[in-house]
Amino acid sequence: MKRYLKIGAIAVGILLVILIALPLLINVNSFRPKIESELTSALGRQVTVGDLSLSILSSSVVADNIAIADDPAFGKPPFITAKSLKVGVELMPLIFSKQLNVTELKLEQPEITLLKAANGKWNFSSIGTKTAPAEPKSGGTSPTNFSAAKLNVKNGKLIVGKANSSAKPQVYDKVNIDVENFSFTSQFPFKLTAQLPGGGDAKISGKAGPINAENAAKTPFETAVKVNNMNIGASGFIDPASGIAGLANLDGTLNSNGSHAKAVGTLTGTKLKFSPKGTPAPTTVVVKHTVDVDLDKESGTLTQGDISIGKAVAHLTGTFQTQGDTQVLNMKLDARDMPGDELEPMLPSLGIVLPSGSQLKGGTLSAELGIVGPVDKLVITGPVRLTNTKLAGFDLGSKLGALSAFAGKAASNPDTSIQNASLNARVAPEGTKADNINLTVPAVGVITGAGTVSPAGALNFKMVADIKGGVAGGLTQVASLGSGKGGIPFAIEGTTSNPHFIPDMKGVAGGIAQGALGDVKDVTKANPANAISGLLGKKQK
Repeated sequence: MKRYLKIGAIAVGILLVILIALPLLINVNSFRPKIESELTSALGRQVTVGDLSLSILSSSVVADNIAIADDPAFGKPPFITAKSLKVGVELMPLIFSKQLNVTELKLEQPEITLLKAANGKWNFSSIGTKTAPAEPKSGGTSPTNFSAAKLNVKNGKLIVGKANSSAKPQVYDKVNIDVENFSFTSQFPFKLTAQLPGGGDAKISGKAGPINAENAAKTPFETAVKVNNMNIGASGFIDPASGIAGLANLDGTLNSNGSHAKAVGTLTGTKLKFSPKGTPAPTTVVVKHTVDVDLDKESGTLTQGDISIGKAVAHLTGTFQTQGDTQVLNMKLDARDMPGDELEPMLPSLGIVLPSGSQLKGGTLSAELGIVGPVDKLVITGPVRLTNTKLAGFDLGSKLGALSAFAGKAASNPDTSIQNASLNARVAPEGTKADNINLTVPAVGVITGAGTVSPAGALNFKMVADIKGGVAGGLTQVASLGSGKGGIPFAIEGTTSNPHFIPDMKGVAGGIAQGALGDVKDVTKANPANAISGLLGKKQK
């Protein structure tokens, strides 16, 4: 027994000596031209590698300082650089016949640059293609026959940008990709994880392939996508100039046949804002979506966009089109009978500022809005209606100031109840315009008019108040004067957080004077001041 143990120990020792000596006996650097040639042929790009070393235990050749050239149309900087490339090989053919059979490729700490040209073409579109020698006149391409049991990218950096653009690219860190049974000519499973720009992470898994021989960017795939805490403003999917920002989680699927893609899933947003002057909302927004994309035309259709804010639900549908460096939208938002209490916390995120210290409570909001234009210069138009709500902490009666005198009382209430408020809105980068305003406040009356809000929040409204109660006779007299339209004209100036209500006494006086002329034979004796004083129970001397 001792004899057999000694023989076994000697055999193990000899094997270890062989394993240690083989890397010294085999000049693996002699395989460098072959490795470079096979990778260059497989990728259709010039590949260069540094020094090679052989690991018998892991059956692999390790190459330092890898560089893969970019498509010449995109410039001279490399498409991929990597600290090292580990090439798994079949050991026996390598030792006995010096034949290099690749089983695995692993890129360590690569830096991959993806660029998109103005015509929509990506710099990786030509990866894996070569001119077909059988049909030289057609200019066609054929896929390479390269294959490997495993392809891996470990701890990489992915840089995504636009060719010949000064725009800052998006950088994805800690990129890891695992591919099994890779082939250019058949479908293969893969997994990808990455850290997103600005924080958060993404996990994508599914199947892709076969690689499109004409354009690798059109390779079909079927994937499940999970995104956690994506920074919307830093993601690169939304122009930061649009003011849209916040954090988003996504759980869905993304499938493509190479020409058309479809995305289905649920996006959950927190700390959202939708205006450059907006502030992050404390409310969670959930969007269930279905998007169809024409990859050739770089356009798409949002067929389902169900937006939920608590119990409030709206529906967004429409189309989008890539034009140059931006997305152009043509959408419609259908929001009906949305509870005001659910929407009130979202108002600051939209850049809507209520009077200081006030809060919208109760009631319902309905709107039918068109959303058109580039995402950083959107124009939103349509009717908006708010019913049976209350602006708590805002006393409209006291704000009307001198107008209250026409009601014969100093209307005072810490809150303002609103039976109905409707208008036609137009929200654009140059400011907000409101037409056909009709506001019914039971404690005051009916207020109508129109006006604008500047991007800085400055107000410029011309309004008419049909005040109820008080000196009814006097009010009737005012209502019958001038143009025949009832009410007292006034202006709203100041800012959205501190509005000022200014009576247009010239307008009132002019109307009274015009009416008084009909009862005065000598127009020179008509005194508008006397008429106004008469309404207030006084007479000018």
